[in-house]
Amino acid sequence: MDSVRQADLDQRARWNGLAGRAWVDAREVLDAMFRTFADLLVDSVTVRRESVVLDVGCGTGGTTLAVARRLAPPGRCTGIDISEPMIAAARERAEQAPAPVDFICADVQDHPFAPGTFDVIFSRFGVMFFDAPVRAFTALRRIARDGAELRFVSWRHPDANPFMTTAERAAAPYLSHLPTREPDAPGQFAFADRHRVGRILAQSGWADVDIRPVDAECVFPERALVDYFTRFGPLGSVFGQLDENDRAAVVETVRAAFDGFVRDAEVRFTAACWLVVARAPAASDIPEQ
Repeated sequence: MDSVRQADLDQRARWNGLAGRAWVDAREVLDAMFRTFADLLVDSVTVRRESVVLDVGCGTGGTTLAVARRLAPPGRCTGIDISEPMIAAARERAEQAPAPVDFICADVQDHPFAPGTFDVIFSRFGVMFFDAPVRAFTALRRIARDGAELRFVSWRHPDANPFMTTAERAAAPYLSHLPTREPDAPGQFAFADRHRVGRILAQSGWADVDIRPVDAECVFPERALVDYFTRFGPLGSVFGQLDENDRAAVVETVRAAFDGFVRDAEVRFTAACWLVVARAPAASDIPEQ
C-alpha cells in the first residue's frame, strides 16, 4: 500500500472515530467559537440564488446550511465530508431547518461529481487535511465551472495561534508519546506557509490566487474548556488512554496553562488565519506554453 493511500485511510479512521464524535458532541460550542469565520465565508462568497455550491469538509453542516439559505431552486449547496458521524449530524440539522441542501459522506478527491458542476467551492477549516493537496485541489478544479470561485479559511502558523498549542505544550512533560505536529503534514497547520498554499493552487490549475491574513476573536464558555482540551488536538488523541491519576494530573496542569485566556465565565482567544480566494480560469484565460 502506498503512503498516500495509507494516509487517506488514517484520516478516515480519525474522522470516523474519536475526532468525528468529539466534533459532533461539541458542535454547538464549536459553531459559536468559529462563528466569525463562518459569517465571513457566508458574507463573502459570490453566490447568485441559482448558484450550485460545494462546501468541502463541511463537518456538521452549519456553514453549509447558512449558504444554502441564500439560494433558491435550481440553486443548491452540497456539503461533503469523510466523517459519517458528522454527516449524520448535518443531515439531522437539515431536516430541522429545510433548505436547498444535501450532504454526502465521501472523499471529495474521489467522489464522481460531473466535471464543471459547481459555481462556488468553499471551506471553513476543511481543506488542510488532504494528504496529497495538489491532487485534491486538481480534483476540485475539475468539478468547478470555468470562472468558478474557490474560497476557504485555514490556520496560519502555530506561533501566531498560541491558544491552539497550549494544551500539548502544558501536557508534554507528562506524555512522552504525545503526537507531534510535522510542518506541512496534513492537519490544522498544514497551510501555515502562504507561499506553499499559493504553489499548491497554481499547480492545481487555479488562478488569481489571493491570500490575506484574517484575525478574529473567538469566545466560548469556560465550563466547556476541560472537555475541549481533553477531546481535541494532540492531547485529545491520547487522553483516553491515560489512567485516572494521570488524567487528573494532566487536567490540573493544562487547565492552569489556559488561565491567561479565561475572562470570568468565558474563554477568549485570537484565531490567526488565512482567507484564500482563487478562480477557475477558462481555457481561453490560460497562457499558451
